[in-house]
Amino acid sequence: QVQLVESGGGLVQAGGSLRLSCAASGIIFSINAMGWYRQAPGKQRELVAAITTGGTTNYADSVKGRFTISRDNAKNTVYLQMNSLKPEDTAVYYCNAARTVIGVPQVYWGQGTQITVSS
Repeated sequence: QVQLVESGGGLVQAGGSLRLSCAASGIIFSINAMGWYRQAPGKQRELVAAITTGGTTNYADSVKGRFTISRDNAKNTVYLQMNSLKPEDTAVYYCNAARTVIGVPQVYWGQGTQITVSS
């Protein structure tokens, strides 16, 4: 099993910045992709950003140029630097880790952290 612990959420004014961290622990071999998803009230969970072990990144169009995902493989930690925050970024943000073990995909989720951006 893999445990993901998020930190760094909170309340911020529009235009402000926050940094999320997600530390993975447990049986963490072969994790290849980690990322961040978010879910706003009444909406489906959506990908915000993801990064592979090799550093390849992927961003939602809505956050490109404002958010930066990074990863410290030695610490098994992924970060999300969020700048120029907008009220529409308000959501619960979830850390995600994915791997394939003997051909079976496995996905793990953190408990979620609330981010509220006030206008």
